[in-house]
Amino acid sequence: MSNRIVRGTLLLTAAGYISRFLGMIYVIPLNALVGAKGMALYSYAYIPYTVLLSLSSVGIPPAISKIVAKYNSLGLYKTGYRVFRLSFYFMILTGIAAFLLLFFAAEPIAHMIVASKDPKGNTVEDVTKVIQMVSFALIVVPAMSAVRGFFQGHQTMEPTAVSQVVEQIVRISFVLIAGFVVIVIFDGSYVTAVSFATFAAFIGALGSVVILIKFWNGKKDLFYENIAKQRKTVTLSTKDLLLEMFSYAIPFILVGIATPLYQFIDLFTFNRAMEAIGLSDISELSFAAIHVNGNKLIVIPVMIATGMSLTLVPSLTESFTKRMHQKLISEINLAVQIVLLFVVPAVFGLIALAPEAYGSLFSMNDLNITGSLLAWSAPLAIVLALFTVSAAILQGINEQRFAIVSLSAGFIIKLSLNSVLIHTFGAKGSIFATALAVGIASFLNLWRIKSVLHMSFVQTYKRGLFIFIFSILMYIAVIVSKWLLGFFMPFDESRLFATLMLGIGVFIGIIVYFFFTYKSTLLDAVLGDTTIMEKIRGKLRAN
Repeated sequence: MSNRIVRGTLLLTAAGYISRFLGMIYVIPLNALVGAKGMALYSYAYIPYTVLLSLSSVGIPPAISKIVAKYNSLGLYKTGYRVFRLSFYFMILTGIAAFLLLFFAAEPIAHMIVASKDPKGNTVEDVTKVIQMVSFALIVVPAMSAVRGFFQGHQTMEPTAVSQVVEQIVRISFVLIAGFVVIVIFDGSYVTAVSFATFAAFIGALGSVVILIKFWNGKKDLFYENIAKQRKTVTLSTKDLLLEMFSYAIPFILVGIATPLYQFIDLFTFNRAMEAIGLSDISELSFAAIHVNGNKLIVIPVMIATGMSLTLVPSLTESFTKRMHQKLISEINLAVQIVLLFVVPAVFGLIALAPEAYGSLFSMNDLNITGSLLAWSAPLAIVLALFTVSAAILQGINEQRFAIVSLSAGFIIKLSLNSVLIHTFGAKGSIFATALAVGIASFLNLWRIKSVLHMSFVQTYKRGLFIFIFSILMYIAVIVSKWLLGFFMPFDESRLFATLMLGIGVFIGIIVYFFFTYKSTLLDAVLGDTTIMEKIRGKLRAN
């Protein structure tokens, strides 16, 4: 795999990790300020917002990346720039429309979310307020993401990476300052604090816009220079460009909406199903553990797949357009292998350290419930990562329409089994339904890739088997260390010791896994002659 793809993946993954890490850490003081009910209320606003965000973007930002990469590879820079301008103005209109829709539909949505009139739970008025507050971000985010897509189409990942991190820093700063002022200084309600926390999405987006403007001012001369040097001419009407853009965009929206869509199903079925089996007293606690706090940990390994997918689309599009078949096959196999190399051990580590991770980062209360739900949720990272990467590959080889088929199959499974599995297994049933849905969608995507390209995944299967074996050995090492340290540290009772155990467990896991993957040459085989491997070899030789 080329250094360009690995570098882009690592850059976007690093930005994703920083953003997710910040998003995970700020939940600790926010949870202390607003409590479990406040965190559940927070999620009630963000899930419909995420769905509307995907709908308002109509899949155009990644479609821009694909189209710009395609026309750039053909030397038609002016056409790619025309597509960007059309999509940017369109994103402004759809963002405003989505804002108006979510703002005025907030109360009907709230009525569907709140399961009962339990005075101990969040009210319809509370949910309505936070949904309306988060809706303002829709005015800015879609148009901003169009600019990111244009940069990615030029295989320039820095603007996306930096703007993501800045957006998160600004958003979190606003959340915590506003929460502290409301709760501590003015002794206000948690509902008001959560309302400001959701409005922070709009403030963070403004911070990201500032960064993107700076990058644009630094890169625009190069873009205009490429357009001026273009010697080829092509006549494409605005209608033709829009039709091409939407032909790519519609499958993209379905891929982008996958996870929020599954959460959306839970949003309207989870509380009612839990109430039906007599578990309404732990319903909001479980919902927050799965979809708010737990989800922040699950998506950390998935960030590798997200970074990989954003880097892959323009690169695979270029290889596919130029009919470089062997290069295409090699990039696809190695993309899946890189995802497995990092995601699988992260999942096993999270399973082993689930109670410590949840307790140290969020709350030591009810760890028998929350820690268990986190452990059951951890494997979702593997299927979510595979779905993200396989969908990106489909987009790169112009088979993005098949994503409609795979996602539809997953949606039907989640919708039909969610309540049934919750009735059977309790809160874990929601996790099982999601795992089945995403797992089948991922399998269908990989099958389609194999069929279209007549390629083999045998090498990936073999290396994947070693990855699972080494991850199991790492898991055993972490469990043994927990057992031994348990004689000296009550990490199931003390947050300080839970945090210490988490740090020690992560360190031991990384060392054990790295030892096996490096000594077996698996790490070398997957990452190959990349800059990162050269640095690793250099460090080891020096020592």
